[in-house]
Amino acid sequence: MTDTLLNKTPQLDLNITISYQQFDLAIVLPIPLKGITGVFGHSASGKSTLLRAISGLETPLKGDITLAGKSLVNTEKNIYLKPENRQVGLVFQNSRLFPHLTVLGNLEYAVKRCKNRQLSFDKVVELTELTPLLSHQVRELSGGQQQRVALARAILAEPKLLLLDEPLSALDQHSKTKLLKMMLNIQKQLDLPMLYVSHSLDELQQVCDTLLVLEKGEVLNFGNIHQVIHQLNNYGDNAIIHQQTSLDLPIKTFDNGHGLTALALNAQQDIFLLSDKAFEQQNQLRCFILASDISITLTEPVSSSIVNHLFGVIKQIDNQENNVLLTVHCGSQDFFVTISAFSQQKLSLTIRQQVYLQFKAGAVRTFIH
Repeated sequence: MTDTLLNKTPQLDLNITISYQQFDLAIVLPIPLKGITGVFGHSASGKSTLLRAISGLETPLKGDITLAGKSLVNTEKNIYLKPENRQVGLVFQNSRLFPHLTVLGNLEYAVKRCKNRQLSFDKVVELTELTPLLSHQVRELSGGQQQRVALARAILAEPKLLLLDEPLSALDQHSKTKLLKMMLNIQKQLDLPMLYVSHSLDELQQVCDTLLVLEKGEVLNFGNIHQVIHQLNNYGDNAIIHQQTSLDLPIKTFDNGHGLTALALNAQQDIFLLSDKAFEQQNQLRCFILASDISITLTEPVSSSIVNHLFGVIKQIDNQENNVLLTVHCGSQDFFVTISAFSQQKLSLTIRQQVYLQFKAGAVRTFIH
């Protein structure tokens, strides 16, 4: 056996069809069991249906599902494992905890159902920050605390894959941010692959490695999170996202003394955004800039109150009715800029033309901004 085969990343192999009145969900796709994979799309695109199919809660389907070489479904061979035999965890929009049990009771329920347990109970409680809540009744918990219990309960079942169906949708912004960071830390600490459904591209951009986009039951796109977000920019007036530049950059300076954080775009150019205490413990920052928040100038804006100005070359021009989407290459990074067709004609912008981008520090956004 070759080293390539020995080191091959395990996969979730999907080849399924589920028929509905509105549409058919048809997916043929291998998803690497590594990191966090986001699942994104409009309502009724098939996101939650996909998770139910993988977890065993969606029965009228055709095809096969294989998890790390283990067949979960094969309708030709009449294989359909029960949910409890799939080694797949699922966290819903609402926590679905047992209301008559304490936090500890809910967690112990998951432990009892796990055979040949290897994961430390105390480790999971520590990762989900539940130690002071173990004796509390479920009804005493906030929404964010309940979701943390649901997350811990799913992890204690020791799944090979954790499915998250919009786990943050009912939470306030502070709780969302806390749980997002927690999920990312858990994934890294336990090396637990996750499939994460959300209507919020901001959430997914913050934590996901890869992105699966569904539209009316079909795979619209799948790949690296930043690349897929950029490819979605080109869907014109029917776009399912706000056109944007998605970035993952090292923090060069946490605070420049004026409330701005500097991100290193390349050796010559930095990007400034408004500082936040949450950045202080990070070396790398994921952020995005809406295409409509960037303007174009033909000369370097040396006397301007706008702090971010980048030199670049126009790589692509896409006409979208009365607007134009420009792809501008700055160093090793593509930036996406939306301007009016009138402005494009006024400046006589063409491919391979040298330009400057400018945008305010407040236009550089993260999930917490």
